[in-house]
Amino acid sequence: MEVVRSSEVARAAIEMALSRTREDEQRLKEVLRQEGIYAAAVDYGGEFISSVKKVIERAVVAAKREGLIAEVQAEEGGVAGAAREALSQIMPKAIGLNVGGKIGIARKGEHIVVVIFCGIGLLHLNEVALGLGHRAVATTNVALNEGQERAQV
Repeated sequence: MEVVRSSEVARAAIEMALSRTREDEQRLKEVLRQEGIYAAAVDYGGEFISSVKKVIERAVVAAKREGLIAEVQAEEGGVAGAAREALSQIMPKAIGLNVGGKIGIARKGEHIVVVIFCGIGLLHLNEVALGLGHRAVATTNVALNEGQERAQV
């Protein structure tokens, strides 16, 4: 049995969050899939406080859409919890300001990592932040996009 390192999954989520274009995302997802890592990315933006719920929802929806998680409470909660953890790391810089960036999500085996990369701005005075959250969730046999089984993702 292969030992899955959370640091590998974290690296993949960071790379997804830092990808510049949809084409870059697709290429990276293909490379990661060869390593047995499933990944997704989604953009977001808005005022930080009012965007917290939206960011968490977008992370869960993207993870489901890309086949990283099943529509079961434990897996959805794992992504939501990791997203919340990532947001909490950004909060001290972003509270009361506008944010915009990308959410990167990666999963291999029981490891799920959500990374939030964002620009934080007030007029032309911009800051950059990155938050990372990790959760361990039991693996389920869920059909992926192409109908494959996720047996030991």
